[in-house]
Amino acid sequence: MTALFAGQAFPKTNVAQVGGGTITLGTPGGALDWQLVVVYRGLHCPICKRYLTQLDGMKEKFHELGVEVVAVSGDPEAKAKTMVDEAGITLPVGYGLSLAQMAGLGLFVSEPRGPQETDQPFPEPGLFVINEKGNVQILDISNAPFARPDLESLLGGIKFVRANDYPIRGMHQVA
Repeated sequence: MTALFAGQAFPKTNVAQVGGGTITLGTPGGALDWQLVVVYRGLHCPICKRYLTQLDGMKEKFHELGVEVVAVSGDPEAKAKTMVDEAGITLPVGYGLSLAQMAGLGLFVSEPRGPQETDQPFPEPGLFVINEKGNVQILDISNAPFARPDLESLLGGIKFVRANDYPIRGMHQVA
């Protein structure tokens, strides 16, 4: 696993998008100059479904700050589409994140507990805010589904950072 650090260039990562096309993680689309990438565990995770539903309901607030919002998992297309349909998600959702891509993002990866969960290794939650320079402004990587950033707090933090030219924090690496 290769850890990403605050201030580091986010590795541009292409993934297929539910509904067709490709999402480039680390490169915002349209007129938005920042990107929020939320990595979710997969269809088997009810916490992910609630989190993505909340995120989808807030996407316009992020857009007002110039932040594109995307989500991605290692699920195959059919499972990702089911998540989108069941949760009523309208934000761009990518699928098929490979183990190598998960490692490149510094994500923790879990083995399924059994077929009732899923049938392949999957990423634990990760969240990345990439600034207009393509660098990691904010990141949060968890090894369990229960620890995720509060989206309202994140929104407020991004608003503060952008309004006050607040620097990237946590760049000092201790050897």
